[in-house]
Amino acid sequence: MVSFEVARRLVERHAASVGPGEIETVDLLAGLGRVLAEGILADRDFPPFDRATRDGYAVLAADLAEVPARLEVVGEVKAGDWPEPGVCSVGRGQAVGIMTGAPLPAGADAVVMVEYTSLDPLAGKSVEVRRSVSRGENFVPRGAEARAEQLLLDRGRRLDHVGIAIAASVGKSRVQVFRKPRVAVLSTGDEVVEIDAAPGAAQIRNSNSYSLAAQVQAAGGEAVRLAIAPDERGRLRVLIEEGLGCDLLLLTGGVSMGKYDLVEQVLGELKAKFYFTGAEIQPGRPVVFGSCAAKTLVGFDGASAACTRTEVSEPHQRYFFGLPGNPVSTMVTFKLFARPMIEALAGMTPQPLAFLSARLKTEIRTKTGLKRFLPAVLSGEFENAEVELVRWQGSGDIATLVRANCYVVIPPERERIDAGEWVSLLMRAG
Repeated sequence: MVSFEVARRLVERHAASVGPGEIETVDLLAGLGRVLAEGILADRDFPPFDRATRDGYAVLAADLAEVPARLEVVGEVKAGDWPEPGVCSVGRGQAVGIMTGAPLPAGADAVVMVEYTSLDPLAGKSVEVRRSVSRGENFVPRGAEARAEQLLLDRGRRLDHVGIAIAASVGKSRVQVFRKPRVAVLSTGDEVVEIDAAPGAAQIRNSNSYSLAAQVQAAGGEAVRLAIAPDERGRLRVLIEEGLGCDLLLLTGGVSMGKYDLVEQVLGELKAKFYFTGAEIQPGRPVVFGSCAAKTLVGFDGASAACTRTEVSEPHQRYFFGLPGNPVSTMVTFKLFARPMIEALAGMTPQPLAFLSARLKTEIRTKTGLKRFLPAVLSGEFENAEVELVRWQGSGDIATLVRANCYVVIPPERERIDAGEWVSLLMRAG
């Protein structure tokens, strides 16, 4: 049994030692959610010209030292036009009409907003300007956002909508990404049945397998749901060996101290190394982390959603997590421990666990000794945000998480936290 901090550091240390899978080239939109296997560079300066940020008139700032001032309008530039020097340029006492996003014409050093101007149709092609501007005002200079060949997206970054936009802006219609890691999900226990089965009086449906598969996919992995393992040593061993054919194995249930909790025993028979067999947290105390040699290469049959194995001469170390069987415990321990390993296998640059802070709405009383991650609701907005625990019936109460959007993190030495105190939060999503 180790502290949360020690357990998390152990996972992070081992995650740093794993490498991503093969590299694939995919269409840009198919890369959404995938991890870049290449850096994305600017193919030219951004912006590629001095770009107007307001509708108005391109001017010489010195002409507006005293206002109101009247300037001769000698042209107009809209977005997509290119103002040829000598044809459309700004000299002393002149102005060029300009639209947002258009290139600044030669000679101009500022843009005055159209709101501070007025055209007099009786005075010919002239505009009255009622406000001064400074040099550089209301346009973005060429190369101010990025220079040609500058790195815009790092290798190891997971592509989101912002990354997609950047890749598109530099002409990357196809991108190189790492293969998604294949993560086997194995639920255990005679009491567990498939979700389309009619459960007996003492049975439950296999919700953990589906929630873990969803979390695996959200973390950037490819979930491989295995058959339910009964509380029988031989069949459990076969399914564990099958799961070890994937990049990572997640087991749920069977890791406590009960008579029929056989997971650790079977893993021991397979000569597994255990890095910890419990963490001082609630929920999720009986979580297990280790690795095991597997004489297989990974194959994947998308039709049957099963790992297929090819014998190799040298064994490969495969990591595994034994997660508690109670649904809330399963979700919490996945987020705290399994997710960083999946992200590493996917090729992501390591990310720290991010905590927020908010004021506690009502006091909390609990026991000392464990670091607690208790379901809660963060409400309010801006500086008035506050958090409150939701009522729950323990780590089997999955309905609680529908009401909760975060976990309040309670240090192991605190038995009382008063209303109004600042507390740490771990958001449930992400």
